[in-house]
Amino acid sequence: MKPATSRTTALAAVLAAVAIPVLAACNSDSGGSSAVGVDYPRSDTDFWNSYIKYTPQFAKQLKMTLKTTNSQNDVAKLTADVQTFISQGVKGVAMAPQDTAAIAPTLDQLASKKIPVVTVDTRPDSGKVYMVVRADNRAYGEKACQFLGAKLGGKGAIVMLEGDLSSINGRDRTEAFNSCMKQDFPGIKVYGEATNWDGATAAQKLQTDLTAHPGIKGVYMQSSFALSGTLQVLKQKGLLVSPGDPKHVFVVSNDGIPEELSDIAAGKIDATVSQPADLYAKYALYYLQAALDGKTFKPGKTDHASTIIQVRPGVLEDQLSAPLVTADGAAYGGVASVKNTDTSLWGNHLS
Repeated sequence: MKPATSRTTALAAVLAAVAIPVLAACNSDSGGSSAVGVDYPRSDTDFWNSYIKYTPQFAKQLKMTLKTTNSQNDVAKLTADVQTFISQGVKGVAMAPQDTAAIAPTLDQLASKKIPVVTVDTRPDSGKVYMVVRADNRAYGEKACQFLGAKLGGKGAIVMLEGDLSSINGRDRTEAFNSCMKQDFPGIKVYGEATNWDGATAAQKLQTDLTAHPGIKGVYMQSSFALSGTLQVLKQKGLLVSPGDPKHVFVVSNDGIPEELSDIAAGKIDATVSQPADLYAKYALYYLQAALDGKTFKPGKTDHASTIIQVRPGVLEDQLSAPLVTADGAAYGGVASVKNTDTSLWGNHLS
């Protein structure tokens, strides 16, 4: 997947113009701004590069001093980055651990030091966090299932390019997609392929499946990390054709980056689920501020069109909106969608 470096200038200009409700600044011992640590999980996809660009913009509005690291999808590096934050005296930490089991000891250490943690995009399997800022990842799998099931008329074969089952996101999307297919579209065969969120691995496994099973008519990639490789493989196979062509393979992605939206317009892919990169950044910092201010939250509807749920005792998750995006904005299997040109989509403000 190509990094979003080519969009940096346009992105900065747009973010500067984004209207952000100004919340009360966090208190600090010195009377100035509070220092918080934000670990970026990776910087090799357009989605996470967008998150990285949004974060300092919201920190500035909240008058937070930002300390940042990049763990590069490595939980050992994330653990080391947290030690750096502790030594820098940060008051709170936001992170997006990709191995959601292995992060538990680090969360325990932060809890012992009374440093609140907000996790973004992923939910740890155990350990204490103040808030999880995420979307309903099971809904991602269900939306992709309903779209592809409708497009294939309940028959045929699909390749699912899974993320990583060590991640709650990979597990949620995989389990929900498989469950939906089994219940609603039993006539569709699903070939699940673990990719470890790696584009090259995804492309190689898709190539193998298309060769071994020439009747495949759909692809569900659990993140845009697989977008570039998927399109290259389809092109090599002579299958990157318009949706009206009988050879067309229906593709659903997941992220809502500008490239996906333009690919929907061009007929290269058919749908995506838009993860809110902007709101991930905004509410990660919002909840860190709330933690430092001593605020508490309960399950229920929020004032920003989301729902807070309790995932286990003492752990709440704010599930932000993540719509299905299609070329026509129609409903598929009872799932509503929005057009790829809809101005509410964050990806349409970055291109």
